Order: sequence, then structure tokens, then C-alpha cells
Amino acid sequence: MSDSRIWRPQLEALSDEFTVVAWDAPGCGGSFDPPDDFGLEGYADCLASFIAAQGLERPHVLGLSFGSGLALELFRRHPAVPRSLVLASAYAGWAGSLGREAAEQRREIFLRDAERPPERVVSDFNKTLFMDSAPAQVVDEFVAVAREFHPAGLRAMGHAFADADLRDVLPLVDVPTLLLYGDADMRSPLAIGEELHAQIPGSKLVVFPGSGHVVNLEAPERFNDEVRAFLRAVG
Repeated sequence: MSDSRIWRPQLEALSDEFTVVAWDAPGCGGSFDPPDDFGLEGYADCLASFIAAQGLERPHVLGLSFGSGLALELFRRHPAVPRSLVLASAYAGWAGSLGREAAEQRREIFLRDAERPPERVVSDFNKTLFMDSAPAQVVDEFVAVAREFHPAGLRAMGHAFADADLRDVLPLVDVPTLLLYGDADMRSPLAIGEELHAQIPGSKLVVFPGSGHVVNLEAPERFNDEVRAFLRAVG
């Protein structure tokens, strides 16, 4: 439902030390609309092509929510691409982390929302994304981006993530991995992060007290500090 613009705090803060690139995934922002059956594998192959086109060699790959599952699928299909993974508010796919029934419920919500007025969709969705304590400016900036969602992108992502079960990938991850979670996340609860932490060898789990799902916007300074320290350590 968002695009590269939600990474503005990270682009601004981390570009003093790193080359930072944010993309519009298929169905988001200025990107093309994928077919409904694009699948997580389609997103991963597209991301691999984007990385190659940018001339990025073994980049650190950071994803939030759907993007975290995409990062894991990228590792599955193109294991030589990522140097490390930073997974925020992550799932092993909806099917993998929530179970089939909950995954199907979320699929149906995404398909329904693709046909509803954007203002109503974003208003309902935001109730599960941010804590009440989140700064109004942060929420307003996110809303401005989210209102421009592509219905085709919402459908494709809903299908892709409802079908995704990435649990078999987790023990195979052999690159440094940082997991970042808000302890008040209603969409991807901390228990999911603890399970991923237990399954991904050598991973590090960092918890943000009082933060919800969009942790990079709710706690940008701490988020940036954790990512910066991790990338420095990985080298």
C-alpha cells in the first residue's frame, strides 16, 4: 500500500555513510501494475533484476512487512545477491506466520479493499499500523502516500503473501540478519519475530518499545541507529 517515499527518514539519515536505494515495487508508486498471479517469486525476480540494473553488487537488503517476505524470497531464489538482510515487522509470509485461515482472511480483505474508495481503505488500515502516540505528521505523511495505492498492486500483493509460506527458507539463511519489531505491532506481533529469530541462524532481534507496525516511521532515530550499527558490523 506504500512505496519508496516511506523510506525518506532512512534515505536522509543513512546516505551520509551508505549508498541507499529505495524502489517502487511492482504495483506501487511509479512502477508497473503486475498481474494478479505475479506471486512472491515474480516480485523477487523483479527485485533481482532491479539490483542488477543499478549495478549494486551484494547489497544489504532491507524490507518491512511485505518487503521482509520479499527479501526472504529474494534470498531463496537468488542467494548470491544479498550481503545481509534487515527484516522489519517481518513475516514468513502470511501463510507461514499466521496460518492458512488467517492468510485467507487477509487475502479477502486486500481483494475487497482494491475495490473500495482509497480514503476508507487507508482509514481502516491505519488503525492496525500506528500506535495512538504516533506523531500526527508521521501518520499524515504515510496517509498521503497510501491513498495513491494501485488496486492491481493490492490484489497482486494480497495473493502473493497469502500464498507465501517461507518457513523452509529460514534455517537456510546464511547471511547476517537483523530483525526489527515494535512490541505493540498488531499486524505482525512480536511472537512472529521471536519465531523467525529462533529459526534464522545467528540472527539478531531488536524490539522497539511502544512502536507499531511501521517502525521505521514511528521510531526513525532508533531504527536508523540499529541499521547503521548492524551494517557497520557486517562491513
